[in-house]
Parts: sequence; structure tokens; C-alpha cells
Amino acid sequence: MTPQLAINYLWLVWVISWLAAAAWSERTAKRPDFGRELPYRVVTLIGAAMLFGFVSRSYRSPLGVWSLNATENWVLFGICAGGFLFTWWARLHLGKLWSGWITRKEGHHIVDTGPYGIVRHPIYTGLIASAFATALMKGTILALAGAAIMTLGFWIKARLEERFLREQLGADAYDAYRRRVPMLLPFGPKAA
Repeated sequence: MTPQLAINYLWLVWVISWLAAAAWSERTAKRPDFGRELPYRVVTLIGAAMLFGFVSRSYRSPLGVWSLNATENWVLFGICAGGFLFTWWARLHLGKLWSGWITRKEGHHIVDTGPYGIVRHPIYTGLIASAFATALMKGTILALAGAAIMTLGFWIKARLEERFLREQLGADAYDAYRRRVPMLLPFGPKAA
């Protein structure tokens, strides 16, 4: 199996497992209007289409900028797998508080341990790492732009989620968490 085929299977397994686990969640107590969530969803889908929508069997296309050897591609596969493991660690750590939508669950509270003590949005961090590893393996400008646009979508969602949770869980408590833990990049800037 080639690393390019392996990374495609890895994404497929992650998506199926993530969707299958969606039922394991607490009941939603409150969520913002769908219209507030639409912008990040559109941006993220555009990025995903750019990352995955233009596939060539050999990953060499007219937009190709580089081609990596098998060892380098397997390293990128490992980074992608590590990103997915980070998302699953975060998902399991959140437990029934997780949702694919921006919501406040019954019994919701600020989780600041485990991966949430490293970054405030570890699921997005893991997905960003996986998207960029995939884009680097593909070696095209289009794939790299897709990963960047997906990152923008996750950043937009994270900002909306933080405003919502700040309102729902209390400004003082959430602001204290924001001052302690960076948003998306470990050791990155924290909120002022």
C-alpha cells in the first residue's frame, strides 16, 4: 500500500468513526441559530473540496509543486494519524459534552484538563495537522490552499464557539481559561 492510499483510508476511517460516535452525546440545552454557524461550515467545506476534490492517481498534477519520496510521505502519514489521535483523545476526554454543532449541553462546564489543557480546541488542532499533512503529501497548491481554507473555517468556528460558551458558562470563568491556554497552537498566543 502506498502512503497516498493509506492516508485516504485513514481519513475515511476517521470520518466513519466520528460520525458513528455522534450518538454518544448529552442532550443539547442551547445552541445558536443555524445562520450563525453557516459561514464556518461553508468555508470549511470549500477547503475540504479543494483538499480532496481534485485527486490524481499519482498525486502529480499540473498544479503540483513538489513530489516527496516514500519515507517523507510515510512521515506525513504519521503526522496525519497523530492529528486524528489527538482529535479522538479530545473527543473521549469531553465525553458526553461533545457536539458537532456549537451547543451547551446539560451539565456543561469548562473542560481544561487533558488535551484541553494544551489548546482550547484540540479537535480543530488535530484536524488542521491532518489536513496540512495530507496537503503536503499531495504537493499541490490547490491542496495546500484547501488546508489553509479549512484552517480558516476552524478558526471562525472556534471564535463563534468561544463567544457562545463565554455567554453560556460565564465570562469570568471562560476568560480565565482563555488567558491560561492557547486557542489552536500549543505554546501559541493566549487571549489577553
